Amino acid sequence: MKEILPDPPAVVRNEVQSVQERFQKNVIPTYARFDVVLERGEGSYVWDVNGKRYLDMGGGIAVCSLGHASPDITAALVEQSRKLVHTSNLYYHQPQGLLAEKLVGLIGPGKLFFGNSGAEASEGLFKLARKFGHDEGRFEILTAENSFHGRTLAGIAATGQAKVKKGFEPMMAGFRHIPFNDLAAARAALSPATAAIMIEGVQGEGGITAATPDYLLGLRRLCDEKNLLLLFDAVQCGHFRSGCFQSYQRILEDAPADGASQFLPDGIAMAKGLGGGLAIGAFWVRAPYADLLGAGTHGSTYGGSPLACAVALKVIEVIQRDGLAANARTTGGFLLSELARLAQARPQAIRQVRGLGLMIGVELAGDIPAFAASEKAPAIQFINALHRAGLLAIPAGTKVVRLLPALNLSRSQAAEAVRIIESVVEQILR
Repeated sequence: MKEILPDPPAVVRNEVQSVQERFQKNVIPTYARFDVVLERGEGSYVWDVNGKRYLDMGGGIAVCSLGHASPDITAALVEQSRKLVHTSNLYYHQPQGLLAEKLVGLIGPGKLFFGNSGAEASEGLFKLARKFGHDEGRFEILTAENSFHGRTLAGIAATGQAKVKKGFEPMMAGFRHIPFNDLAAARAALSPATAAIMIEGVQGEGGITAATPDYLLGLRRLCDEKNLLLLFDAVQCGHFRSGCFQSYQRILEDAPADGASQFLPDGIAMAKGLGGGLAIGAFWVRAPYADLLGAGTHGSTYGGSPLACAVALKVIEVIQRDGLAANARTTGGFLLSELARLAQARPQAIRQVRGLGLMIGVELAGDIPAFAASEKAPAIQFINALHRAGLLAIPAGTKVVRLLPALNLSRSQAAEAVRIIESVVEQILR
């Protein structure tokens, strides 16, 4: 006999609408939000207010390194909150020094500045480049087409995507865009005003495109030759997501060329996974330039607080304790191969799958008939279908679906993600 379940209480039935109405009335509409109201999470799963469970393959856009409601993060938060939450950067405190030391050990000789976000971290590197070139009248930074560097005025000027600039013209001067993975174009674009080149090791918002080893090594040689800073925006592709601490380390690990093992940028912007969900950003500067930004040239009221740094230290500790960089490689490799198999079997739905570690992009085929009737981008329509099937993912542009899950995603959860994605593909091809 079929079980007849009672209707949900009115308070549950109406909660989605009331939450959304509260947002519409009181929150500035800078986000085109999906029709999902989340309430809680555990590990790689989240639940909405109606109790529906989703496998979270978006990870808060590469933020939730240890998943949701991590007991390790909770313990670190509670312990540090009982000691010292905030002091301001007018004083010393132990967690910031320990975190800086840890990050230097993972990258190379240099120093850290701590802020609260990826946009702030990129902004700090822009200022570093200006300071570096100031006495010679150099201020220009070359960035890549299809890049993304944040939503500040400088960040959108640096970003190589026209859509983020619209309505904020005139753009801040000092940024020009060059083709990604094209060393000859970088050399040709140099001007007497150029002070730095800034790229992402893997373009995230741009659709999950990795730099090639030859491009990275060539940029390092070019910057050394022309006395330029080589800067990396690793906000999304960093913090072990590729299977190494930084994506350039993964990209270059098997490169036979001279200089690969000694490769270092001059500055790296970090955020997202650094705090595992708690807001923290940072930028690292290589030793020769680490003191360019002296007292009074940069600052952050909340940056590098005892609380944020204690949590960031715990995140690194757990990643290393549990071998999560290796898991990003193996589980990410499994996802990549299984989704590539799906793309080969269903090319009318999936054009290509690409990625590195647990940073994977699924590029949809053009002209999918099931999406033709809607004005929404194919990536949005596909993700809405994933939501209905119980999986969260992140769009990139109009046709790419990003998977940026927790670094402790299990093999069985990865297999579940593949099954859900495959079911949605079959559904849209009916």
